[in-house]
Amino acid sequence: MARAGPAWLLLAIWVVLPLWLSSAKVSSLIERISDPKDLKKLLRTRNNVLVLYSKSEAAAGNHLRLLSTVAQAVKGQGTICWVDCGDAESRKLCKKMKVDLSPKDKKVELFHYQDGAFHTEYNRAVTFKSIVAFLKDPKGPPLWEEDPGAKDVVHLDSEKDFRRLLKKEEKPLLIMFYAPWCSMCKRMMPHFQKAATQLRGHAVLAGMNVYSSEFENIKEEYSVRGFPTICYFEKGRFLFQYDNYGSTAEDILEWLKNPQPPQPQVPETPWADEGGSVYHLTDEDFDQFVKEHSSVLVMFHAPWCGHCKKMKPEFEKAAEALHGEADSSGVLAAVDATVNKALAERFHISEFPTLKYFKNGEKYAVPVLRTKKKFLEWMQNPEAPPPPEPTWEEQQTSVLHLVGDNFRETLKKKKHTLVMFYAPWCPHCKKVIPHFTAAADAFKDDRKIACAAVDCVKDKNQDLCQQEAVKGYPTFHYYYYGKFTEKHDSDRTELGFTNYIRALREGDHERLGKKKEEL
Repeated sequence: MARAGPAWLLLAIWVVLPLWLSSAKVSSLIERISDPKDLKKLLRTRNNVLVLYSKSEAAAGNHLRLLSTVAQAVKGQGTICWVDCGDAESRKLCKKMKVDLSPKDKKVELFHYQDGAFHTEYNRAVTFKSIVAFLKDPKGPPLWEEDPGAKDVVHLDSEKDFRRLLKKEEKPLLIMFYAPWCSMCKRMMPHFQKAATQLRGHAVLAGMNVYSSEFENIKEEYSVRGFPTICYFEKGRFLFQYDNYGSTAEDILEWLKNPQPPQPQVPETPWADEGGSVYHLTDEDFDQFVKEHSSVLVMFHAPWCGHCKKMKPEFEKAAEALHGEADSSGVLAAVDATVNKALAERFHISEFPTLKYFKNGEKYAVPVLRTKKKFLEWMQNPEAPPPPEPTWEEQQTSVLHLVGDNFRETLKKKKHTLVMFYAPWCPHCKKVIPHFTAAADAFKDDRKIACAAVDCVKDKNQDLCQQEAVKGYPTFHYYYYGKFTEKHDSDRTELGFTNYIRALREGDHERLGKKKEEL
């Protein structure tokens, strides 16, 4: 009998292990595929697919557990499926898809398919955060924390992480607030992380991507008007900003020996104060100026930028020539992007100089221009820019575009209304608009349901957006017969919106059950 114990134990493991693996892999969101026809159909109908190929069922265990949580996070945005190449039925499929798991140390492969075709082998960090980021933007850059050289930088993901770090950290703390697309941030990151390694144990260097609208509170609190913005803290208290954005690791190390607030330098005479024929615009007067002038070429510059200084005389000469024309073909203007940070962020200015052309208030692309001759040639014939695309409001869709005057009355007539508060220049809004519009079209025949939008940039809507506590874009609010019920923060895809509205209509939305009864 004593000898039977291990045998029974092995039998139990043999029986339980497949069951455990089965439960690990099924999240129902992960599809197990063995038939080539099924995979072909999947790739034809889904445009963002990550496939886990495994040598055996046991080899897939850890990945399946991780991918189950990933699948939930990217629901509606990406698809995850699994092929067990150790299974006799699936072996042909793996061979057909050119998956080679023959090396002893290779147990799994992750392949990504986009728009029906193979895109790339997934070779980034096998972590929840990295895979989610990849599936949300398969062609985007890796996360900063995926860089092995950035292991000593503290990477903050949420406002909660940020507040916790401020509360507990006793050592001097330098935090870089950045945006993933910002080229100036990318140039500085290697120096920042090198300094983090050299200062380990003496000071803490942290990084936080605050580009998303969910971080508006932090950006407002610490005056983040452009990227990067670097803030210095001691014992949780903000002292001042570090403003040497061209610094090396050695510069950062030297500064942290005796941190000081930015010193007023003996500045060069600002370009705007030099006189001349170039108009100098600000955050406050820019929009009005480009409305009043039908043809404007704008140079976004920084006082420290060598290329800008080289281009400035040519730009001035061209402006003077245009100014002297009896029938001028336009005007030249300049914006100091280091001072007018709202404009720099709005137009994604990440390098200097950057030229933007405005025709009747609309922005158009500009080729590389650097000399007086090229500026004048462009202004005389700006390559006949195509007519601007109609605004969202001008397009024929099922979305109701509301203003402060009709907002309440319109919402009272609808049982369920999902409202998107947005700004036309906001990149996140532009990305969401097609999904929100498609969701509105899906419910266009239901009189009780509406998808509405409010442009918070319009003067007549600004009071409304303030009343509705809109602090970032886009913001989604759900109203029940005109009464605000909750903020919608989850999946912002067509599927996410339609599932949310359908749940409201069918009365099985758990979070709203009690509120709907009260109403």
